[in-house]
Amino acid sequence: MKRREFLQLTLLSTSGLLLLGENGWAAKAIGDDKNPKRLVVVFLRGAVDGLNVVVPYSESSYYTSRPTIAIQRPAQNGGALKLDQHFGLHPALSSLMPFWEKGTLAFVHASGSSDSSRSHFDAQDYMETATPGLKSTPDGWLNRLLDVLPGTRSATEAISVGPTLPRILSGRAAATNLPLGKAATRPMPLDRPEIQEAFDRLYKGSDPLSVAYREGQTSRKQLLSELTEEMTMADNGAPSAVGFADQAQKLGWLIQRDSTIKVAFFALGGWDTHINQGSVAGQLPNRLKGLGETLSTLAQALGPLYSDTVILVMSEFGRTVHENGNTGTDHGHGNVMWIMGGNVRGGKVYGQWPGLSGNELYEGRDLAVTTDFREIVSAVLESQFGLSSTQLGKVIPKGPKPSRDIREVVRI
Repeated sequence: MKRREFLQLTLLSTSGLLLLGENGWAAKAIGDDKNPKRLVVVFLRGAVDGLNVVVPYSESSYYTSRPTIAIQRPAQNGGALKLDQHFGLHPALSSLMPFWEKGTLAFVHASGSSDSSRSHFDAQDYMETATPGLKSTPDGWLNRLLDVLPGTRSATEAISVGPTLPRILSGRAAATNLPLGKAATRPMPLDRPEIQEAFDRLYKGSDPLSVAYREGQTSRKQLLSELTEEMTMADNGAPSAVGFADQAQKLGWLIQRDSTIKVAFFALGGWDTHINQGSVAGQLPNRLKGLGETLSTLAQALGPLYSDTVILVMSEFGRTVHENGNTGTDHGHGNVMWIMGGNVRGGKVYGQWPGLSGNELYEGRDLAVTTDFREIVSAVLESQFGLSSTQLGKVIPKGPKPSRDIREVVRI
Protein backbone atom coordinates (compact mmCIF):
# COMPACT_ATOMS: atom_id res chain seq x y z
CA MET A 1 0.00 0.00 0.00
CA LYS A 2 1.31 3.43 -0.93
CA ARG A 3 1.84 6.01 1.80
CA ARG A 4 -0.84 8.31 0.39
CA GLU A 5 -3.38 5.44 0.28
CA PHE A 6 -2.53 4.60 3.89
CA LEU A 7 -3.13 8.17 4.94
CA GLN A 8 -6.51 8.16 3.18
CA LEU A 9 -7.52 5.06 5.14
CA THR A 10 -6.24 6.65 8.34
CA LEU A 11 -8.40 9.69 7.70
CA LEU A 12 -11.44 7.52 7.02
CA SER A 13 -10.99 5.57 10.24
CA THR A 14 -10.28 8.49 12.56
CA SER A 15 -12.27 11.47 11.37
CA GLY A 16 -15.70 10.18 12.38
CA LEU A 17 -17.02 12.06 9.35
CA LEU A 18 -17.00 10.22 6.02
CA LEU A 19 -17.14 12.30 2.86
CA LEU A 20 -17.47 9.44 0.45
CA GLY A 21 -17.57 9.73 -3.30
CA GLU A 22 -16.90 7.62 -6.35
CA ASN A 23 -13.17 7.43 -5.64
CA GLY A 24 -13.30 7.54 -1.86
CA TRP A 25 -13.21 11.22 -0.99
CA ALA A 26 -15.16 13.95 -2.71
CA ALA A 27 -15.72 17.66 -2.21
CA LYS A 28 -18.69 19.70 -3.37
CA ALA A 29 -18.88 23.41 -3.94
CA ILE A 30 -21.02 25.46 -1.55
CA GLY A 31 -23.74 27.60 -3.10
CA ASP A 32 -26.94 29.38 -2.12
CA ASP A 33 -30.16 27.43 -1.71
CA LYS A 34 -33.23 28.82 -0.05
CA ASN A 35 -35.37 25.72 -0.56
CA PRO A 36 -36.52 24.70 2.94
CA LYS A 37 -37.69 21.21 1.88
CA ARG A 38 -36.17 18.25 3.70
CA LEU A 39 -36.45 14.47 3.43
CA VAL A 40 -35.76 11.93 6.19
CA VAL A 41 -35.72 8.24 5.26
CA VAL A 42 -36.09 5.62 7.99
CA PHE A 43 -35.30 2.02 7.04
CA LEU A 44 -36.64 -0.80 9.22
CA ARG A 45 -34.12 -3.55 8.59
CA GLY A 46 -35.33 -7.11 9.04
CA ALA A 47 -38.78 -6.77 7.41
CA VAL A 48 -41.39 -5.37 9.76
CA ASP A 49 -44.79 -7.09 9.92
CA GLY A 50 -46.97 -4.51 8.18
CA LEU A 51 -50.13 -6.50 8.83
CA ASN A 52 -49.68 -5.94 12.56
CA VAL A 53 -48.67 -2.31 12.05
CA VAL A 54 -51.70 -1.25 10.02
CA VAL A 55 -54.19 -3.97 10.87
CA PRO A 56 -56.91 -5.03 8.35
CA TYR A 57 -59.33 -5.67 11.21
CA SER A 58 -62.40 -5.98 8.95
CA GLU A 59 -61.01 -9.15 7.30
CA SER A 60 -61.91 -12.42 8.97
CA SER A 61 -58.97 -14.08 7.15
CA TYR A 62 -56.57 -11.96 9.16
CA TYR A 63 -57.86 -13.49 12.40
CA THR A 64 -58.09 -17.09 11.19
CA SER A 65 -54.51 -16.81 9.88
CA ARG A 66 -53.17 -15.40 13.15
CA PRO A 67 -54.86 -17.09 16.10
CA THR A 68 -52.13 -16.02 18.53
CA ILE A 69 -50.58 -12.78 17.29
CA ALA A 70 -53.52 -10.93 15.70
CA ILE A 71 -54.43 -7.49 17.01
CA GLN A 72 -58.04 -7.35 18.10
CA ARG A 73 -60.62 -5.07 16.54
CA PRO A 74 -60.99 -1.48 17.75
CA ALA A 75 -62.92 -0.97 20.99
CA GLN A 76 -61.91 -4.42 22.22
CA ASN A 77 -59.38 -4.97 24.99
CA GLY A 78 -55.94 -4.34 23.46
CA GLY A 79 -57.61 -3.58 20.15
CA ALA A 80 -56.24 -1.64 17.21
CA LEU A 81 -56.57 2.15 17.15
CA LYS A 82 -59.23 2.83 14.54
CA LEU A 83 -57.99 4.56 11.39
CA ASP A 84 -61.03 3.93 9.18
CA GLN A 85 -63.68 1.28 8.57
CA HIS A 86 -61.10 -1.27 7.43
CA PHE A 87 -57.75 -0.51 9.08
CA GLY A 88 -56.48 0.12 12.59
CA LEU A 89 -53.09 1.04 14.02
CA HIS A 90 -51.19 -1.18 16.44
CA PRO A 91 -51.88 0.18 19.95
CA ALA A 92 -48.14 0.38 20.68
CA LEU A 93 -48.04 3.21 18.13
CA SER A 94 -50.47 5.43 20.06
CA SER A 95 -47.87 8.23 20.16
CA LEU A 96 -48.45 8.70 16.41
CA MET A 97 -52.23 9.08 16.56
CA PRO A 98 -52.07 12.89 17.03
CA PHE A 99 -50.25 13.12 13.68
CA TRP A 100 -52.90 10.94 12.04
CA GLU A 101 -55.69 13.07 13.50
CA LYS A 102 -53.99 16.27 12.36
CA GLY A 103 -53.66 14.85 8.85
CA THR A 104 -49.86 14.71 8.63
CA LEU A 105 -49.47 10.91 8.75
CA ALA A 106 -50.51 8.52 5.98
CA PHE A 107 -49.90 4.90 5.09
CA VAL A 108 -49.68 3.09 1.76
CA HIS A 109 -50.64 -0.53 2.29
CA ALA A 110 -49.84 -3.48 0.04
CA SER A 111 -46.73 -1.62 -1.13
CA GLY A 112 -43.24 -2.94 -1.76
CA SER A 113 -40.76 -4.10 -4.34
CA SER A 114 -41.59 -5.65 -7.69
CA ASP A 115 -38.84 -8.18 -7.03
CA SER A 116 -39.99 -11.29 -5.19
CA SER A 117 -36.74 -11.93 -3.31
CA ARG A 118 -37.12 -12.98 0.33
CA SER A 119 -33.43 -12.41 0.98
CA HIS A 120 -32.89 -9.54 3.42
CA PHE A 121 -29.62 -8.58 1.77
CA ASP A 122 -30.95 -8.52 -1.79
CA ALA A 123 -34.28 -6.91 -0.95
CA GLN A 124 -32.66 -4.12 1.06
CA ASP A 125 -30.17 -3.53 -1.73
CA TYR A 126 -32.94 -3.29 -4.33
CA MET A 127 -34.87 -0.79 -2.23
CA GLU A 128 -31.82 1.33 -1.48
CA THR A 129 -30.77 1.48 -5.13
CA ALA A 130 -34.38 1.65 -6.42
CA THR A 131 -33.49 -0.93 -9.08
CA PRO A 132 -35.35 -4.14 -8.12
CA GLY A 133 -33.74 -7.28 -9.48
CA LEU A 134 -30.58 -5.48 -10.62
CA LYS A 135 -27.54 -6.11 -8.45
CA SER A 136 -25.04 -4.16 -10.54
CA THR A 137 -26.35 -0.66 -9.69
CA PRO A 138 -23.32 1.26 -8.36
CA ASP A 139 -25.11 3.89 -6.26
CA GLY A 140 -28.11 4.52 -4.02
CA TRP A 141 -31.12 6.64 -4.93
CA LEU A 142 -30.57 9.19 -2.15
CA ASN A 143 -27.06 9.78 -3.49
CA ARG A 144 -28.41 10.22 -7.02
CA LEU A 145 -30.91 12.71 -5.62
CA LEU A 146 -28.04 14.86 -4.37
CA ASP A 147 -26.64 15.01 -7.89
CA VAL A 148 -29.80 16.58 -9.33
CA LEU A 149 -30.72 18.96 -6.49
CA PRO A 150 -30.05 22.63 -7.27
CA GLY A 151 -28.41 25.08 -4.93
CA THR A 152 -26.36 24.32 -1.84
CA ARG A 153 -23.61 21.72 -2.05
CA SER A 154 -21.78 20.93 1.14
CA ALA A 155 -20.41 18.00 3.09
CA THR A 156 -23.46 18.11 5.37
CA GLU A 157 -26.09 18.10 2.62
CA ALA A 158 -26.78 14.43 3.35
CA ILE A 159 -26.57 13.03 6.88
CA SER A 160 -26.54 9.34 7.75
CA VAL A 161 -26.89 8.43 11.42
CA GLY A 162 -24.86 5.30 12.06
CA PRO A 163 -21.39 3.78 12.01
CA THR A 164 -21.13 3.14 8.26
CA LEU A 165 -22.39 4.72 5.06
CA PRO A 166 -25.57 2.91 3.93
CA ARG A 167 -26.14 1.62 0.40
CA ILE A 168 -28.81 4.25 -0.21
CA LEU A 169 -26.20 7.04 0.13
CA SER A 170 -23.32 5.35 -1.69
CA GLY A 171 -22.18 7.02 -4.90
CA ARG A 172 -20.40 10.05 -6.34
CA ALA A 173 -21.95 12.77 -4.20
CA ALA A 174 -20.45 13.57 -0.80
CA ALA A 175 -22.35 12.33 2.25
CA THR A 176 -21.72 12.57 5.97
CA ASN A 177 -21.76 9.73 8.50
CA LEU A 178 -22.60 11.04 11.94
CA PRO A 179 -22.80 8.84 15.03
CA LEU A 180 -25.12 10.49 17.52
CA GLY A 181 -25.37 10.03 21.26
CA LYS A 182 -22.18 9.68 23.29
CA ALA A 183 -20.21 8.56 20.23
CA ALA A 184 -20.87 11.83 18.41
CA THR A 185 -18.74 14.02 20.64
CA ARG A 186 -16.21 11.43 21.75
CA PRO A 187 -12.66 12.65 21.00
CA MET A 188 -10.89 10.76 18.22
CA PRO A 189 -7.19 10.41 17.35
CA LEU A 190 -7.49 13.16 14.77
CA ASP A 191 -8.67 15.53 17.52
CA ARG A 192 -5.26 15.31 19.22
CA PRO A 193 -3.45 18.60 18.39
CA GLU A 194 -0.17 17.00 17.30
CA ILE A 195 -1.93 14.58 14.91
CA GLN A 196 -4.27 17.22 13.53
CA GLU A 197 -1.37 19.60 12.91
CA ALA A 198 0.50 16.88 11.03
CA PHE A 199 -2.49 16.19 8.77
CA ASP A 200 -3.12 19.92 8.32
CA ARG A 201 0.45 20.36 7.04
CA LEU A 202 0.15 17.31 4.80
CA TYR A 203 -3.15 18.39 3.26
CA LYS A 204 -2.65 22.12 2.85
CA GLY A 205 -2.56 21.97 -0.95
CA SER A 206 -5.26 22.61 -3.55
CA ASP A 207 -5.61 19.02 -4.81
CA PRO A 208 -9.05 17.36 -4.42
CA LEU A 209 -7.98 15.16 -1.48
CA SER A 210 -6.61 18.14 0.46
CA VAL A 211 -9.71 20.20 -0.24
CA ALA A 212 -11.95 17.30 0.87
CA TYR A 213 -9.92 16.84 4.05
CA ARG A 214 -10.24 20.49 5.05
CA GLU A 215 -13.94 20.58 4.20
CA GLY A 216 -14.52 17.43 6.24
CA GLN A 217 -12.69 18.83 9.25
CA THR A 218 -14.61 22.11 9.09
CA SER A 219 -17.96 20.34 8.75
CA ARG A 220 -17.25 17.96 11.63
CA LYS A 221 -16.23 20.80 13.95
CA GLN A 222 -19.38 22.69 13.02
CA LEU A 223 -21.65 19.70 13.71
CA LEU A 224 -19.93 18.80 16.98
CA SER A 225 -20.21 22.38 18.17
CA GLU A 226 -23.93 22.44 17.40
CA LEU A 227 -24.52 19.07 19.08
CA THR A 228 -22.59 20.04 22.20
CA GLU A 229 -24.55 23.27 22.51
CA GLU A 230 -27.87 21.48 21.98
CA MET A 231 -27.16 18.77 24.56
CA THR A 232 -26.23 21.38 27.14
CA MET A 233 -29.44 23.33 26.57
CA ALA A 234 -31.81 20.36 26.23
CA ASP A 235 -30.59 18.23 29.15
CA ASN A 236 -31.37 20.83 31.82
CA GLY A 237 -30.23 18.33 34.43
CA ALA A 238 -32.57 15.55 33.25
CA PRO A 239 -31.39 12.09 32.08
CA SER A 240 -31.50 11.24 28.37
CA ALA A 241 -34.51 9.40 26.89
CA VAL A 242 -34.50 5.60 26.57
CA GLY A 243 -34.00 4.05 23.15
CA PHE A 244 -33.45 5.81 19.85
CA ALA A 245 -35.84 8.69 20.53
CA ASP A 246 -33.01 10.63 22.15
CA GLN A 247 -30.93 10.31 18.99
CA ALA A 248 -33.91 11.29 16.84
CA GLN A 249 -34.35 14.40 18.94
CA LYS A 250 -30.76 15.43 18.27
CA LEU A 251 -31.11 14.69 14.56
CA GLY A 252 -34.30 16.74 14.33
CA TRP A 253 -32.70 19.62 16.14
CA LEU A 254 -29.65 19.42 13.87
CA ILE A 255 -31.78 19.50 10.70
CA GLN A 256 -33.68 22.49 12.02
CA ARG A 257 -30.46 24.28 12.95
CA ASP A 258 -28.36 23.51 9.87
CA SER A 259 -29.91 24.75 6.63
CA THR A 260 -27.36 22.86 4.51
CA ILE A 261 -28.91 19.49 5.43
CA LYS A 262 -31.34 18.37 2.71
CA VAL A 263 -31.67 14.65 3.33
CA ALA A 264 -31.10 12.41 6.34
CA PHE A 265 -31.16 8.66 6.84
CA PHE A 266 -31.14 6.22 9.70
CA ALA A 267 -31.89 2.51 9.97
CA LEU A 268 -33.37 0.58 12.87
CA GLY A 269 -33.03 -3.19 13.21
CA GLY A 270 -34.72 -6.05 15.01
CA TRP A 271 -37.83 -6.58 12.85
CA ASP A 272 -37.13 -10.17 11.76
CA THR A 273 -39.72 -11.73 14.05
CA HIS A 274 -39.68 -15.46 13.24
CA ILE A 275 -40.16 -16.45 16.87
CA ASN A 276 -42.40 -15.07 19.65
CA GLN A 277 -43.48 -12.01 17.72
CA GLY A 278 -46.14 -11.02 20.23
CA SER A 279 -49.51 -9.37 19.81
CA VAL A 280 -50.11 -6.37 22.08
CA ALA A 281 -47.15 -7.32 24.28
CA GLY A 282 -43.81 -8.85 23.43
CA GLN A 283 -41.03 -8.46 20.90
CA LEU A 284 -42.73 -6.59 18.06
CA PRO A 285 -44.94 -4.34 20.24
CA ASN A 286 -41.92 -3.24 22.29
CA ARG A 287 -40.07 -2.21 19.15
CA LEU A 288 -43.11 -0.51 17.66
CA LYS A 289 -43.52 1.54 20.82
CA GLY A 290 -39.92 2.68 20.54
CA LEU A 291 -40.36 3.44 16.85
CA GLY A 292 -43.49 5.49 17.48
CA GLU A 293 -41.71 7.48 20.15
CA THR A 294 -38.73 7.97 17.84
CA LEU A 295 -40.85 9.35 14.99
CA SER A 296 -42.93 11.50 17.31
CA THR A 297 -39.82 12.92 18.95
CA LEU A 298 -38.19 13.58 15.57
CA ALA A 299 -41.26 15.44 14.32
CA GLN A 300 -41.41 17.57 17.45
CA ALA A 301 -37.67 18.29 17.34
CA LEU A 302 -37.99 19.54 13.77
CA GLY A 303 -40.24 22.29 15.11
CA PRO A 304 -41.57 24.60 12.39
CA LEU A 305 -39.46 22.76 9.81
CA TYR A 306 -41.77 19.73 10.18
CA SER A 307 -44.19 21.48 7.82
CA ASP A 308 -41.51 21.37 5.09
CA THR A 309 -40.19 17.89 5.86
CA VAL A 310 -41.30 14.45 4.69
CA ILE A 311 -40.40 11.42 6.80
CA LEU A 312 -40.55 8.22 4.75
CA VAL A 313 -40.51 4.87 6.59
CA MET A 314 -39.80 1.71 4.61
CA SER A 315 -38.77 -1.93 5.07
CA GLU A 316 -37.46 -4.51 2.60
CA PHE A 317 -40.59 -6.71 2.56
CA GLY A 318 -43.48 -7.80 4.77
CA ARG A 319 -44.22 -11.02 6.64
CA THR A 320 -46.36 -14.04 5.87
CA VAL A 321 -50.11 -13.71 6.45
CA HIS A 322 -50.20 -16.95 8.48
CA GLU A 323 -48.29 -17.08 11.73
CA ASN A 324 -45.83 -19.96 12.00
CA GLY A 325 -45.47 -22.72 14.60
CA ASN A 326 -43.21 -20.49 16.72
CA THR A 327 -45.88 -17.78 17.09
CA GLY A 328 -43.91 -15.61 14.68
CA THR A 329 -44.05 -14.78 10.98
CA ASP A 330 -41.70 -15.61 8.13
CA HIS A 331 -40.43 -13.60 5.17
CA GLY A 332 -43.26 -12.30 3.01
CA HIS A 333 -43.85 -9.81 0.21
CA GLY A 334 -46.26 -6.86 0.47
CA ASN A 335 -45.91 -4.39 3.33
CA VAL A 336 -46.94 -0.91 4.43
CA MET A 337 -44.99 2.33 3.90
CA TRP A 338 -45.39 5.32 6.21
CA ILE A 339 -45.32 8.98 5.18
CA MET A 340 -45.24 11.85 7.67
CA GLY A 341 -44.88 15.60 7.22
CA GLY A 342 -46.59 18.93 6.79
CA ASN A 343 -47.17 18.43 3.05
CA VAL A 344 -48.68 14.98 3.51
CA ARG A 345 -52.39 14.46 2.92
CA GLY A 346 -52.66 12.28 5.95
CA GLY A 347 -55.46 10.67 7.88
CA LYS A 348 -55.87 8.09 5.13
CA VAL A 349 -54.61 4.62 4.18
CA TYR A 350 -53.71 4.73 0.49
CA GLY A 351 -53.18 1.98 -2.05
CA GLN A 352 -55.27 -0.77 -3.57
CA TRP A 353 -56.06 -3.42 -0.98
CA PRO A 354 -55.80 -6.91 -2.56
CA GLY A 355 -57.30 -8.95 0.27
CA LEU A 356 -56.02 -11.86 2.35
CA SER A 357 -58.16 -14.78 1.20
CA GLY A 358 -57.33 -17.70 -1.09
CA ASN A 359 -56.14 -16.63 -4.53
CA GLU A 360 -55.83 -13.01 -3.36
CA LEU A 361 -52.55 -13.94 -1.68
CA TYR A 362 -49.22 -13.65 -3.45
CA GLU A 363 -47.88 -17.17 -4.07
CA GLY A 364 -50.62 -18.42 -1.75
CA ARG A 365 -48.97 -17.05 1.40
CA ASP A 366 -48.27 -13.30 1.31
CA LEU A 367 -49.91 -9.93 1.01
CA ALA A 368 -49.62 -8.95 -2.66
CA VAL A 369 -47.85 -5.78 -3.78
CA THR A 370 -50.22 -3.43 -5.58
CA THR A 371 -48.14 -0.24 -5.23
CA ASP A 372 -44.48 -0.24 -6.25
CA PHE A 373 -42.40 1.53 -3.60
CA ARG A 374 -40.77 3.57 -6.37
CA GLU A 375 -44.12 5.24 -7.06
CA ILE A 376 -44.20 6.50 -3.50
CA VAL A 377 -40.58 7.66 -3.56
CA SER A 378 -41.13 9.40 -6.92
CA ALA A 379 -44.25 11.21 -5.68
CA VAL A 380 -42.39 12.43 -2.61
CA LEU A 381 -39.40 13.65 -4.64
CA GLU A 382 -41.62 15.46 -7.12
CA SER A 383 -43.47 17.19 -4.32
CA GLN A 384 -40.54 18.00 -2.07
CA PHE A 385 -37.92 19.04 -4.57
CA GLY A 386 -39.86 19.83 -7.74
CA LEU A 387 -37.92 17.35 -9.84
CA SER A 388 -38.59 17.31 -13.55
CA SER A 389 -39.32 14.03 -15.32
CA THR A 390 -35.74 14.03 -16.61
CA GLN A 391 -34.30 14.55 -13.13
CA LEU A 392 -36.61 11.96 -11.63
CA GLY A 393 -35.49 9.48 -14.29
CA LYS A 394 -31.92 9.91 -13.12
CA VAL A 395 -32.84 9.28 -9.49
CA ILE A 396 -35.37 6.46 -10.03
CA PRO A 397 -34.34 4.92 -13.38
CA LYS A 398 -37.13 3.06 -15.21
CA GLY A 399 -39.40 3.46 -12.23
CA PRO A 400 -43.19 3.38 -12.71
CA LYS A 401 -44.96 6.72 -12.71
CA PRO A 402 -46.95 7.44 -9.54
CA SER A 403 -50.65 6.71 -9.87
CA ARG A 404 -53.20 9.47 -9.24
CA ASP A 405 -53.96 7.92 -5.86
CA ILE A 406 -50.31 7.98 -4.78
CA ARG A 407 -49.84 11.54 -6.07
CA GLU A 408 -52.59 12.58 -3.67
CA VAL A 409 -50.50 11.51 -0.68
CA VAL A 410 -48.36 14.61 -0.99
CA ARG A 411 -49.43 18.03 -2.16
CA ILE A 412 -47.93 18.45 -5.62
